[in-house]
Formats: sequence, C-alpha cells, structure tokens
Amino acid sequence: MRQYSAAAQSQLRELLGKQLSDIREAGTFKAERIITSSQSTQITVQGSDQKILNFCANNYLGLANNPEIVQHSQQLLAKYGAGLSSVRFICGTQDIHKQLEQKISQFHGREDAILYASCFDANAGIFEAILTPEDAVFSDELNHASIIDGIRLCRAKKQRYKHRDLADLEQQLRSSDARLKLIATDGVFSMDGNIAPLARIVELAKKYNALVFVDECHATGFFGATGRGTEEYDNVMGEVDIINSTLGKALGGASGGYTTGPAELISFLRQKSRPYLFSNTLPPAVVAVGLKVMDMLLSSSELSQRVQSNTQRFRQAMTKAGFTIAGENHPICPVMLGDARLASSFADAMLTRGIYVIGFSYPVVPQGKARIRVQISAAHTEQEIDRAVEAFIEVGRSLKVIK
Repeated sequence: MRQYSAAAQSQLRELLGKQLSDIREAGTFKAERIITSSQSTQITVQGSDQKILNFCANNYLGLANNPEIVQHSQQLLAKYGAGLSSVRFICGTQDIHKQLEQKISQFHGREDAILYASCFDANAGIFEAILTPEDAVFSDELNHASIIDGIRLCRAKKQRYKHRDLADLEQQLRSSDARLKLIATDGVFSMDGNIAPLARIVELAKKYNALVFVDECHATGFFGATGRGTEEYDNVMGEVDIINSTLGKALGGASGGYTTGPAELISFLRQKSRPYLFSNTLPPAVVAVGLKVMDMLLSSSELSQRVQSNTQRFRQAMTKAGFTIAGENHPICPVMLGDARLASSFADAMLTRGIYVIGFSYPVVPQGKARIRVQISAAHTEQEIDRAVEAFIEVGRSLKVIK
C-alpha cells in the first residue's frame, strides 16, 4: 500500500510540477505578498518596515481595521465564544446570526436574508436549489467565476448572453419556453469596473416574465447614493428579485456572504441549499463585524459618499494626465496599458515609489487588455490619492505610456 501511494504521489508531483512550470513560463503565476500589518490604506509587507500605500484592496469603506468594529468583535468573541462547531440547523444558530440576517434584509429593503460562509457559497447554493430541468438561466458571459460555477451545478437550461448586450439577452428570452426564467448578472464587473444595465434588464424581465438575480459584491455598502448598490445607482430599488453579496469586501472585510429576497425563497434555501446545510456557521467574531457595519450604514451614508468623492478625484486626475481609465464612475479604476509585460513592470515601478497596485493580464483579462486595477477607499485621504496619481504620472512618463 505504501509503495502504491508513493508511486501515485510521485506521479501527482510530476504532473502538477509540469503545470506549475507552464504557469510560470506564461507569466501568470500568482505570488502572494505577505502583509505584516492590519489591512488598511497604509500597510507593511514582509521584508520591509516601510509603510506603503495600498490601492488594491476591496476595502472600499476603509472598515477592515476600524477601531469600533474591532472592539465590538472582541466583545462578542468574549460573550459568544470562538465558534459554534455546528451547521446552522443542528446547534449553530445564535441570536446574533438572526440579528445580522434581519439587518441585512432591512438594509436592502427585502423580506429576509440567509448567511453563508462566503458569497462564493451563496452563489454555489442558489441555482441548484431553485432551478430544475424545466427552467432556464441566462448569464452574462463575463459573470464572476462563482456565478459560473454555481450555474454549472444546476440542472436548468444554461444560456450565456453577450456582455451587457440587451439585444442578445432579449432574443434568448423571447425564444425560451422555460417554466422559470432567471437572468443572472454581476451588478459591477470586477475586472472592468463597468456596471450592469440593470434598469433595462428589469424591463426585459417584466416583459418576458423572468426573475432577476444580481451579485452585488462590488457594490454593497458604497455604490449608489446611500450605498444600496447597483439597483439604487440605476434607480430600480426593490425591483431585483434576488441579491447575493458579501461581508468580506466593503462590509468590514472579514468573511461571509448572503442571499436576500422573498421570504419563501430564504426559507427554501434553509431547507435545500447545500453550502448552507453542510458548512459550519459563521463565527461570532465575524458576525459581530457585520452587525456593527450594518448599524453604521443604516445610520449614515457618509462613508459611501466619501468613496464616491475619492473616486471622482482619482479618475479625473488620471484622465487629465493622459491615462485611459476603463469602467464607469466606480472605485474600481482599471488603468489600461494593453501589454502584459508593461503592466507587470509598471506595478513593480509603482511599488518602488511606495504605491501597492497589481497588474492584470491574460488569462484574467482578454489578451491585449492588460491593466493596473486601482481600487479606491473611503479611507484614502486626498493627499494619498494625489500621491498615487503623481507616482502614476512619473512611471507613466518613464515607460512612455503618457507624454
């Protein structure tokens, strides 16, 4: 048995080693930079005591190391313990879990909500649970991997429509005779910072008796006038049937995801959604983060307004300097460079100037569309944004990206 295992493991090592070599050769190997401080706009990394400005986190509201949130988390950790050692339906539901679900549904103006370990789990758990072979799902071709994987698990007819192409979507809806039709889209597409045409999608859904599902991970808490996300931004509040989102980005940056929508849907997911039924419940310290953030957002929209102001400052200054910034007025600000090696060199040069950004190239983005993805936070000061722009200009001129 040992000899068989050793031979099998040797074969596995050889196969994976070859694939890892191919990944490195293609220039797409992902090395993890090790942070030695809390997540913030200013961080330290292993090998250096120098603080660097962070412009690549999903920390849109700057709450990942907020002292009030950290203190509240510590308090609930002491009261409720480290974890539940259980799934929700056995002995894994505390009063704080129900409180957070109530606050989430209140924030979104929905009837109920259900918590998951992540939004990846929320996306993995919904399509399989509610869709049958009699149904059809229509998915934007650039949807997040978690939506794609979730749809793969279900037995419904699967159709992809061209990115934000309403004519293509309508043609597919018109020709479908499915029992339930479900349109699935990201609210904001994370690589491009562009936004789903949600108002027009809702119109098509009404016309063809379809449901609308939106993943709001890159919108909840900071996008739209009061941070209610894409449906607020596009003036269709309350008209999206199902919203999935995360607690791991703007809402404190810890962990967790959720689905919010009609009460019957949420009750059904508690009975049938496999990631919910077979995953450990969220630990109290993480729930505490969500509770405190929800209280902050329900009482004030100051932070969402600040991130919007910071976004405008960065986009306007970069455009004036001659850079091409993709997307719409969103804190995800892709600085388009085109060439993969240029994007990598550009990011390295920015780091030497104390600015932490990441270059993205194929296969994460289409060939010829490499970019630096900048992400703006409410916690960035105007001086920090201006410093980043100055570094971009300096590097851009040295690499002949701008004049």
